[in-house]
Amino acid sequence: MDADLPYLTGLDAKVAAIVAPVLAEMGFELVRVAILGRESPTVQIMADRADGTLIAIEDCEQISHAVGAVLDVEDPLPGAWTLEVSSAGIDRPLTRAKDWTRFAGHLAKAEVNIPIDGRKRFSGILLGAEDGFGRLRLEDGTEVALPLSDMRRARLVLTDELIAASAHMMRAPGGAPEEGEEDTTEAAPEGAGKSPKPGRRPARKTH
Repeated sequence: MDADLPYLTGLDAKVAAIVAPVLAEMGFELVRVAILGRESPTVQIMADRADGTLIAIEDCEQISHAVGAVLDVEDPLPGAWTLEVSSAGIDRPLTRAKDWTRFAGHLAKAEVNIPIDGRKRFSGILLGAEDGFGRLRLEDGTEVALPLSDMRRARLVLTDELIAASAHMMRAPGGAPEEGEEDTTEAAPEGAGKSPKPGRRPARKTH
């Protein structure tokens, strides 16, 4: 498993393989791909800047245009579809091995498909990832290794510590604001950039 790519299968993986290089050329990283619905599905793309900072609404619009164009050419989804582009956010999903390592020390919740010691859901402190496993320290102090390839879902839990540690992600490239200067950078919410695709040609609308 590539630490820089989300673990995906099926159509999600096919779309990710098309989208990831486009994002990389633009200076972004792919965090998640999710295709929701069968008839007129919604393609959800979650991304960050390559430097780890959160993308803004303007970034979502740029990504939406570029990704919509390449998906229209490659045509992995027949019929009509809608593209939604968003930031990973602070309480982000943990889709890549690098996410588990980057946010080590923070609280997270995870759920696996196949039970481990009789349970599927876990909550604890991230200890990083190694050899295809994400590690958590549970409330009772025990540690558990969860296979990333069998992860149903995992995400950070919003805490004061996480908000403080993630403050720099809300800033545009160029570093922290000067002392006394207000940070007004606005991170993009989920679904910030949408491109409806009627038929087989996507309309270039973003809002």
